[in-house]
Amino acid sequence: MSIEWYPGHMNTARRAIADALPSKDVLLEVLDARLPASSANPVVADLRHAHNDKPCIKILNKSDLADPQITKAWIRAFDTQDSGGKVIAIAVTRDRPADLRSRIADLCKRLAPHRVGANKTVRAIVVGIPNVGKSTLINTLMERKVTRVADEPAVTKRQQLVTLKNGMTLSDNPGILWPRMDHSATLRLALSGSIPDTAMDYQSVGLFGAELFMKRYPRLLCARFKFDEVPPTAAAILDAIGRRHGCLRSGGVVDLYKAADILVHEFRAGSLGRISLEAPGDLSAAEPPASPPSKA
Repeated sequence: MSIEWYPGHMNTARRAIADALPSKDVLLEVLDARLPASSANPVVADLRHAHNDKPCIKILNKSDLADPQITKAWIRAFDTQDSGGKVIAIAVTRDRPADLRSRIADLCKRLAPHRVGANKTVRAIVVGIPNVGKSTLINTLMERKVTRVADEPAVTKRQQLVTLKNGMTLSDNPGILWPRMDHSATLRLALSGSIPDTAMDYQSVGLFGAELFMKRYPRLLCARFKFDEVPPTAAAILDAIGRRHGCLRSGGVVDLYKAADILVHEFRAGSLGRISLEAPGDLSAAEPPASPPSKA
């Protein structure tokens, strides 16, 4: 499954980020903790490197939905990759907003010490793919709603500048995906909700998710759907989910589209449990990486 989905505002956003980056002190790159590699746009990395490796805080958002052990492995991996001290990775949730505000402010000052002092403020730019939580982060840092938030991609359509109570400025930008994505990235991003449902094949995404959950989180799958044991194939999993939820066509045939829809939304809502779609070093969508045993 590949997809070409690059609305005009994304191309505009890329140019806006490129134009704004030279005047910013710190880049706040918001990633999905469940898929930090697939949710990291290489366009952002290219722009950062083109500007003398702009200091960057990698914010692993939605970490309360991700496998905690794999999230810790991602933090270690980002720390290992950066030898110049210009990249800091943190995992965040929304249940402790005051701590998040304090942490982000302290890290920005640490990465931009030349902007600390009288009449100086840190200037940051927030970037990330669609539906990764950029607007929610800004609203949390601002302590009030200043950007629209929705559980769907491509909500933010234009750049905006806000000033925090501590004087720090934040530039918010529309989420950008790269113009053409490969099979692996597409399936992970579609499963997480970063690609509009109208642009994805639900059945393919559901089969991908079913196979990944079967291999890495069988206990969670059984617990959620009350299976005595995990069905032997991804297709069998969707069939069992469809029958359990009454997704039947005439003749008793399971509507696999509806079954896939149930599985995808159960994952996105966190109803299956804390699940990560990739671990450091994983590049294959067909063969997910090993994970620590999950507790049902």
